Amino acid sequence: MKAIVQDHYGSSERLALREVRKPEIGASEVLIQVRAAGVNPADWAIMSGLPYIARPIYGMRKPKVSVRGTDVAGVVETVGSGVTRFKPGDEVFGSGHGSFADYAAGSEDELALKPTNLTFEQAAAVPMASLVALQALRKGNVRAGQKVLINGASGGIGTFAVQIAKSLGAHVTGVSSTRNMDLVRSLGADEVIDYTQHDFTQNGVLYDFILDNVSNHSLAQLRHSLTPAGTLVPNGGRFDHRWLASGGRIIYGMLLFRFGNQKLGNFLVSMKQDDLLVVKELIETGKVMPVIDRTYRLDETSQAIAHVGGGHARGGGRTRGKVAITFAQRPSPATVHVAIGGSPASA
Repeated sequence: MKAIVQDHYGSSERLALREVRKPEIGASEVLIQVRAAGVNPADWAIMSGLPYIARPIYGMRKPKVSVRGTDVAGVVETVGSGVTRFKPGDEVFGSGHGSFADYAAGSEDELALKPTNLTFEQAAAVPMASLVALQALRKGNVRAGQKVLINGASGGIGTFAVQIAKSLGAHVTGVSSTRNMDLVRSLGADEVIDYTQHDFTQNGVLYDFILDNVSNHSLAQLRHSLTPAGTLVPNGGRFDHRWLASGGRIIYGMLLFRFGNQKLGNFLVSMKQDDLLVVKELIETGKVMPVIDRTYRLDETSQAIAHVGGGHARGGGRTRGKVAITFAQRPSPATVHVAIGGSPASA
């Protein structure tokens, strides 16, 4: 099978398309014929070997797992002896091991049946970004009537966070660039702030919950914009800080939020099947839809990761929605899909 392989840490030039053996699956795993794969900032970070503190997990001198990619959508080809939820032929989405390949292995507990109203490309864009958004909002116990601000509302995580927060009944303010304001409004945001013109930390408005996907404000500024019992979830990767990434910011935040009733909601995303099912239901009932910025072919994966990672290396996302790798024949890597209300459009 063909796969995107990496032997050493570095830039996207380290990635190579090669023929490798199909992955073997364990008793609780399934073998997925990949139809599409999502691209995340985490893929760029692992490719780059950043932050250095994570090298014991990724591999000290080179990646432990040579095939890149995690988010996946495809068709089950075979199942392990202990698998009970899936059978060959099922269309699934979730997390896989090495999804930038013709085939990927995935744990039964990290997959769910694909939403019936999504293409494979749309489904591949869902797993990690949507679960970060869902689990972050849960950290803030977001509920109806609360004032929620999403900084970086037009990015992969932000587009899901706006929609999920609205499904919970919150009053949502999205922060984005000028060109993405209409997109954020179309996702259901009650208010949209153009960060190139206005600084939301200076407008005097207090929010019950802030999800910061960009890290372009100090924690003190963000805390100043919270209600007395509000919650901040800082989610900016800050991979420009090569040793700790956002770790140093989190440590400082723990000290800053030590006193008072305001909360700092730190977490690591967990690819739980139950949460995938929650998002699946939101999608199938029309409350949430993925936004696809661009799709690339498998042999263009290095370009896709560079596109996603460029902005995050500077401390914030610059993409509009999500990027996917498609295994269908496509005319151009720059085809733009914005999937809102269930209907993808091309431009």
